[in-house]
Amino acid sequence: MLELRNITKIYQPGTVNETCLFHGFNLQIPDKQFVSVVGSNGSGKTSMLNIICGSIPVDEGQVIIGDRDITRMPEYKRHRVIGRVYQNPAMGTCPSMNILENMALADNKGKRYGLGWGANRRRIQHYRDLLSQLGLGLEDKLEVKVGSLSGGQRQAMALLMSTMTPIDFLILDEHTAALDPKTAETIMALTGKIVAEKKLTTIMVTHNLRYAVDYGDRLIMMHQGQTVMDKAGEDKQRTGIDDLLSKFNEISVECGN
Repeated sequence: MLELRNITKIYQPGTVNETCLFHGFNLQIPDKQFVSVVGSNGSGKTSMLNIICGSIPVDEGQVIIGDRDITRMPEYKRHRVIGRVYQNPAMGTCPSMNILENMALADNKGKRYGLGWGANRRRIQHYRDLLSQLGLGLEDKLEVKVGSLSGGQRQAMALLMSTMTPIDFLILDEHTAALDPKTAETIMALTGKIVAEKKLTTIMVTHNLRYAVDYGDRLIMMHQGQTVMDKAGEDKQRTGIDDLLSKFNEISVECGN
């Protein structure tokens, strides 16, 4: 289980721009649950992901995985058990390296590096088999530089690479936002397939309300660092886009917009 316990996060403390985003924020996510998170800009969605991944520190509270407190654990150590796919396809891959080198790099995440060759030639067929599942023909382009691929191809690779080694959590940070509609559909179908097959505990932040409704078994809406909607199981299945829009409108009226 992943737990955020009494989290407080203040940006620019002691200045005129001081902002308290989270104050006593709590969240529990059971193992193997797929959570979709929506909310307006500034609601705390990405900050929550950054806190989980260790990209930003908390001022108060704890981040718990299982029975282990990882609040002070460095980001690079957390990434041994957390896979993250970013909004920008360029952030999940190394553009100056070819596909084979990228796959080998992901294959060795969390392992010690020596002075041998970075890519184990005995693993090439394994990489081809993995890439062929994407249906993009990348298995025949191992020597092609990743920087020359399309955004959709790179995002598909980033998703695949983030789950190549055993992980406990998959973090999806608006991972279809920069893609065209057709490519986004392909990436979401791939996402659903990988999460189901690997039974990954997954948190997906998205602005696409249809994806939030169609994918996952729990839906959370955030506003100003708080959870204003939390639907799971059958309640989540009964929740539609109109319900989300109604809640957004309600919040907008309360804020005087």
